[in-house]
Amino acid sequence: MTHAAPAISVVIPIYNEAENLPDLVTRVGDALARTGKPFELICVDDGSRDASAHILADLAAHTPWLKPRFLIRNYGQTAALQAGFDVAQGEYIVTLDGDLQNDPDDIPALIETMDNSPEIDMISGWRKARQDAALSRKLPSMIANRLISKVTGVRLHDYGCALKVYRREIIERIQLYGELHRFIPTLAAEAGARILEVPVRHHPRTRGTSKYGIDRTFRVALDLLLIKFLMRYLHRPLHAFGGIGLWLLTPGVLSLAWLGALKLMGESIGGRPLLLVAVMLCLMGVQLIAIGVLGEVLIRVYHEPKGRQLYRVRATPRPHTPEAPTGAARHTGPAHG
Repeated sequence: MTHAAPAISVVIPIYNEAENLPDLVTRVGDALARTGKPFELICVDDGSRDASAHILADLAAHTPWLKPRFLIRNYGQTAALQAGFDVAQGEYIVTLDGDLQNDPDDIPALIETMDNSPEIDMISGWRKARQDAALSRKLPSMIANRLISKVTGVRLHDYGCALKVYRREIIERIQLYGELHRFIPTLAAEAGARILEVPVRHHPRTRGTSKYGIDRTFRVALDLLLIKFLMRYLHRPLHAFGGIGLWLLTPGVLSLAWLGALKLMGESIGGRPLLLVAVMLCLMGVQLIAIGVLGEVLIRVYHEPKGRQLYRVRATPRPHTPEAPTGAARHTGPAHG
């Protein structure tokens, strides 16, 4: 089974998880064996400073379905996931964390749901009974989930759950960079994915140390601005920058016109603060409009030479849609604002 082309690829980013790796590999292998499908486990060592890389190499020497990748330095979780996606061969691609807080035993049920629901492109785990004791992890996560759902329109209870299953074609439509791993459901929905959210088990961390902190909330807020821009203005940047530019340019021009009228009537305007404000508003407005025009040119350069389409056509749906599992929440696609 493991020598055939894999039907399931499990991608796990690894950073300083030496204590968890032997148990992780064993449990993932046992869980995937129950699916009856050929599989591969791609552990991406993200420049670990402990013995993680050596342990992975030792495990791979006698585990044919374990295919580790070793990054030359610590690039971050987004780059590690993309490195795994780039070599994954399975029809289904599964992600989870390496700390064993996600339960590998949930994977077979998620794969079965995908098999029985051809209209679903992605399943996102929901840690409904989250076992993190620290309020510094729960509270920022709760705020982030509600904020991301509100801004993007892709409403999920748990964006931070690493346990997810994708159809291969969805992963091929998205490209990760920066720290966009937090927003994969949003990127997938923007690429046309229909998402199902399913409650999964969650366990407290028993070995190793957490890599998350309160500072992550501020990074999420900044990345959310980028995601909102990409979703709404990627193909029309002039509407974003040009709109702000017009809001600044209009009062600037009106102020200069009024000052010009005063000058014609013989009044002195050189010492008025309004003159400086009006000039600054006009300069900023013109610059923003110019940036919007430049963005429009770049978008056309992006789409036209390689024949990229602005849309994708979905295959004809089947006439019967199976019911979703009890307790699951559906999201059928991206919201349009």
